Amino acid sequence: MGKKTKIMVFRLKEIIYTVIFVALGILLIFLLVHMFSPSKDDSPANSGTYTPGVYTSALTVGSQTVDVEVTVDADHINAIRLVNLNESVTTMYPLMQPAIEDLADQILANQSTDHVVFPDSQKYTSSALLQAINSALDKAK
Repeated sequence: MGKKTKIMVFRLKEIIYTVIFVALGILLIFLLVHMFSPSKDDSPANSGTYTPGVYTSALTVGSQTVDVEVTVDADHINAIRLVNLNESVTTMYPLMQPAIEDLADQILANQSTDHVVFPDSQKYTSSALLQAINSALDKAK
């Protein structure tokens, strides 16, 4: 019987303020977690397939280097062309320009490098150019 009953007096105003501050603190923590956590909407697939820009990939042809330039926007491949193409390269490798034009037409029509068909006369040239195009597109992703 040595224990005495303790009576605690709370004011209703203090209880209401405490509940409001606890609720605001929980809401603030929830908002911070929600804002800074990675979400599915931030993935590159939802914001576009490519990062818009002009991307190049080097292709060594003999002792010369030719750049394959690929222009993309967020969802489309817009242009594919050869840059730094010397007259000596076009003279020594006459299939280079027709091969890139054929590949560009197919890739721009399909918006993909899958299922590209090479003519038998340009098989090796087209294969090397396609690898350079894929390398430039990988940089764009």
